[in-house]
Amino acid sequence: MEYGFTTAAYVVAAVLFILSLGGLSGQESAKRAVWYGIVGMGLAVLATLYGPGAGNWFVSIVMIAIGGAIGWVVAQRVQMTEMPQLVAAMHSLVGLAAVFIGFNAEIEMWRIASTITDAGIAFCDPAVNAVACAIQAGHTDLFKDFTGFALKIAEKTGPEIAVLKIEVFLGVFIGAVTFTGSVVAYGKLAGKVDGKAKKLPGGHMLNAGAAIASLILLVLYFNGAGSWTLILMTLLALFIGYHLIMGIGGADMPVVVSMLNSYSGWAAAAIGFSLSNDLLIVVGALVGSSGAILSYIMCKAMNRSFISVILGGFGGTTGPQMEVTGEQIAIDGDGVANALNDADSVIIVPGYGMAVAQAQQSVSELTRKLRAAGKTVRFAIHPVAGRLPGHMNVLLAEAKVPYDIVLEMDEINEDFPETDVVIVIGSNDIVNPAAQEDPNSPIAGMPVLEVWKAKQVFVSKRGQGTGYSGIENPLFYKENTRMFYGDAKKSIDSILPLIK
Repeated sequence: MEYGFTTAAYVVAAVLFILSLGGLSGQESAKRAVWYGIVGMGLAVLATLYGPGAGNWFVSIVMIAIGGAIGWVVAQRVQMTEMPQLVAAMHSLVGLAAVFIGFNAEIEMWRIASTITDAGIAFCDPAVNAVACAIQAGHTDLFKDFTGFALKIAEKTGPEIAVLKIEVFLGVFIGAVTFTGSVVAYGKLAGKVDGKAKKLPGGHMLNAGAAIASLILLVLYFNGAGSWTLILMTLLALFIGYHLIMGIGGADMPVVVSMLNSYSGWAAAAIGFSLSNDLLIVVGALVGSSGAILSYIMCKAMNRSFISVILGGFGGTTGPQMEVTGEQIAIDGDGVANALNDADSVIIVPGYGMAVAQAQQSVSELTRKLRAAGKTVRFAIHPVAGRLPGHMNVLLAEAKVPYDIVLEMDEINEDFPETDVVIVIGSNDIVNPAAQEDPNSPIAGMPVLEVWKAKQVFVSKRGQGTGYSGIENPLFYKENTRMFYGDAKKSIDSILPLIK
């Protein structure tokens, strides 16, 4: 009965997770998709607690209650602007869980081998599991105290243990890389770590050396060299995760978050193999593959090599950057309002600065007033706008901006030359003409929103700094650009009464 219920529940949960993932691809279906995921996860937890091998009910319920309470508090306190670093932090926990489960499996394998040795059993046929071996040797109660995960391992034959050791090694390696990589990503996104690309002397050779050493340790571990190989590999993997992400510039952090999402998925799949949990394997594969696909799409949007992302080899410059000349010309609220009142077509380009200022509601009201006045208003979203894939789409949906006027870069880029006014709110790299004009720019070749081709461009920005990525933007110095300085929310609010 337990097996039947668990299997059926896992199948239903897997279908719900697939529906959830598919629904998240569209803004209209995203809310329903989230509920699919919530129900699927609830069913998965219930089936796991009820399923075969489950035990320690009190501890399990207490830990679920503690975790649920922490999750509730975090969800209530974390602002939308902090969502990218929260996602990175969650990825680190998945990686750490993979490491702990891998070491737990190693401890249980060592305990089983010690139990066999202490019982005086000199040899076990590899085709027979430890429990059967003990029974054949006359020790029928040798493993009577083994339950749950430990008993599952004890019931594995020699070839199955060999496969488990490979699963454990890979799970710990991927988990360790994910853990330190996600911690560094969190630090960069939260501003606690310098966002510039930094590598130790030796750069890629250090990463390659650590990876080769890990491969050698895998061979030694597989051939019974001992747990020290697993420990040493974990240290190397922790270094690789740290050094990979430190070597990626802040301008490319949206891709990093997506990449770490993929890593966490593969770590979860490795955990699933170690635990013989089919649902965890399916979910890990879904997350890992979808994260990899998203990373590839974002790399194309940034003209980056997918392989270089995986290897942490981009985010730096290749030579002296083009010198930017001229001055930034400021404009006040009256000037912006007059231009908007005279315009027929308006495109709004949101960025992370809009999220920081929590200006999405004000932007939504501005959109409503302009459309009520008969003007064509649309939003242009770059694939890597903000610091998380889809960050701007979520903010605009939260502010109830109509979905049909929110367009992706490829859908709207050709319309800028016929646009009267473009308002850029807190964006830098995604509207930076240096991507096309300066071959030595860190974002050279990256497809950008060509806002400078519009008749007038207004940039809402706090000050004259280069922003999070530290890359100078020639857009701010062009003749048709005016700088609307100040907090984005206050700036937009100041022009709302002036829109006729």
